[in-house]
Amino acid sequence: MEKTAFRETVRFKILFLLILLFLVIAAFFIGNIVGTMKISIGQVLSAIAGSRKSVEGMVIWNIRLPRMILGGLVGMNLALAGAILQGVMKNPLADPSIIGISSGAGLFGIFILVILPQYQHFVPVAAFFGAMLAAVIIYSLAWKGGIEPTRIILAGVAVSALFSAGISATLVFFSDRVHGALTFMNGSLSARSWPEVVTVLPYSIVGVAVTLLLSEKMNILVLGDDVARGLGLNVEATRLGFTALAALLAASAVSAVGLLGFVGLIVPHSVRLISGNDHKYLFPSSALLGSALVMFSDTFARTVFSPTEIPVGIIMAILGVPFFLYLLRK
Repeated sequence: MEKTAFRETVRFKILFLLILLFLVIAAFFIGNIVGTMKISIGQVLSAIAGSRKSVEGMVIWNIRLPRMILGGLVGMNLALAGAILQGVMKNPLADPSIIGISSGAGLFGIFILVILPQYQHFVPVAAFFGAMLAAVIIYSLAWKGGIEPTRIILAGVAVSALFSAGISATLVFFSDRVHGALTFMNGSLSARSWPEVVTVLPYSIVGVAVTLLLSEKMNILVLGDDVARGLGLNVEATRLGFTALAALLAASAVSAVGLLGFVGLIVPHSVRLISGNDHKYLFPSSALLGSALVMFSDTFARTVFSPTEIPVGIIMAILGVPFFLYLLRK
């Protein structure tokens, strides 16, 4: 009883945030140290400080450092997108990859990469429109006098299958250009560097800042439409705004690393089990845990079969599928 009471206190939630922040820092440094070339923490710090003339310094600055930063940003964005969608759709199984939002972003991203590669800088924008289109279709299919969790999942699965078929068709018709899209399909941080970090960073800053600022509105929204309206909240406008925010976060991640699934499913649930449903703490905790999870998973993916590297998306699927089935049973 006392343990439960302590878990509800602000002190416990702040302590949990600090532990997650430590995990992020640990994941960042482990990812920079571990690999085919063993590098000390001192060399990592020296490279960050500006000493990059050695081979180790160049490896850290040009390969490992941007890869870890990008992994952290992508994990943060996907975890927040999942937390937002679960609140908006009132469905514990909502996740950008499961309900089709990532597939919508992926289809539009693949279209640019394969058919119009000269406009590659438009991939984040195209992915956002694809994600929003998927969200609108899901809402249209699921709406029947209100949003019902089961209809959301069924509509999402159908939309995901539709957009996935579109991705497959694009790759079949343009098979001569398919090589560059393979890592995109599996979700990978391989060969990603500073340009991808620069692309994702603005979306992450804006998306995370707005999400944290609107956390109280989410707390009101999850009380139910009637209660939320009684408290003066414009329910449909708020729901649409949050959906657009989730689409922005998911699309920015998809545009950088491809179809990386299950982060938005695993992370918010894990956080909820520990620190509860208050979105003032759920959102920042999800962002930190998502960041740490993707960095740890990517480090494992590139070292477990070294020198062969597997996409981090495969690791996330191995973790995510059993978790999804567990939630489905519950």
